[in-house]
Amino acid sequence: MAASGLPPLPPQLKAVQHYLRTAQELDKREPVVAYYCRLYAMQTGMKTDSKNPECRKFLCKLMDQLEAMKKQLGDNEAITQEIVGCAHVENYALKLFLSADNEDRAGRFHKNMIKSFYTASLLIDVLTVFGELTDENVQHRKYARWKATYIHNCLKNGETPQSGPVGMEDEYNENEEADSQGLHNQEAQPSPSAFESGNVPASSFTGIHIPPGAHAPANTPAEVPHSTGTTSNAIQPTPQSIPIVDPSLYNVQAAGEMRLTPEDFARAQKYCKYAGSALQYEDVSTAVQNLQKALKLLTTGRE
Repeated sequence: MAASGLPPLPPQLKAVQHYLRTAQELDKREPVVAYYCRLYAMQTGMKTDSKNPECRKFLCKLMDQLEAMKKQLGDNEAITQEIVGCAHVENYALKLFLSADNEDRAGRFHKNMIKSFYTASLLIDVLTVFGELTDENVQHRKYARWKATYIHNCLKNGETPQSGPVGMEDEYNENEEADSQGLHNQEAQPSPSAFESGNVPASSFTGIHIPPGAHAPANTPAEVPHSTGTTSNAIQPTPQSIPIVDPSLYNVQAAGEMRLTPEDFARAQKYCKYAGSALQYEDVSTAVQNLQKALKLLTTGRE
C-alpha cells in the first residue's frame, strides 16, 4: 500500500498497513488520531526492520510526514501534551467501540459496525505509544477484534450473528491475516446511528468495564468514509442532560488539611483528562460529571 506522499510499503512492514490506512481515512476528520496512527506505524516499523534500505527509505519518508503534521498541529494540546493526546485517542477508540456495541446489542449487523469494532481495536494498539495498556483497554481490544471477526464471518457465510459476547470462548486468532485484511478492506457507509445516542450504557457487556467518562459523546459523526449504499436504522439523538453541581463541593477544604496519596492525584488527573477530552466534542454533561468527581476526590479524599 502506498500512502499519500509515501513510497510503496515494503513487504517487511506489512504489519503497519492497516494503521497507515486508518490514518489516511481520519486525516480530515481526526488529524490528531491520524498523527498518532502514523507515529505507532513508524515505531512499529523501526522495531520490525530499520536496516533494510527499502524499509529505511519508507520510514524516513514517514518520519518527514510526521514532522510536517506535528508542525501543522503544533498549537494543539493533544500533540504537545501526551496525557491529553492519550485521552483524545482513547476516547475516540471507545466511541467507535461503544457505537458498534450499541448496534450489535440492537441486532443491527452491517459493515459499518464491523469496521467500527475493528478500527477501535487498531486504535487501542495505537495507545501503546503512550505506555502500557490498561487492563480495560486490553479487554476492549480482544473483544472488539473477536466481535468484528465473528460478525464478518457470519455475514460472509449467510448466517445471522448472535448479539453480545455469546460464544466468545471460541478465541479469535490475532494472526489470521486473511480475516483482518478482509475486515479492513470492506467498504461501509456512515451510519447516522453510530454516535448520535448520548446515553450509551456505561457497561453493556459481561466482564468489561468502561472507564468513567469514556462513553460516546452525543452528535459525533461516523468515521468510515466509504459507501456501498447499505444503511442501518437511525437512533434519534438524545438531548444532553447537564448534571447539577453537588452543593457540598463548594465547601472546599483549606490547603494542607486534606492529605492525598499519589494514587489520589493520579485518579483526579484522569478525571480531568476525560473532562478535557469530552469538551473537545462539546459533551458538556460528561465534562461536568468528571470534573465533579475530580473535585470531590481532591476535597474529600474519597470518590
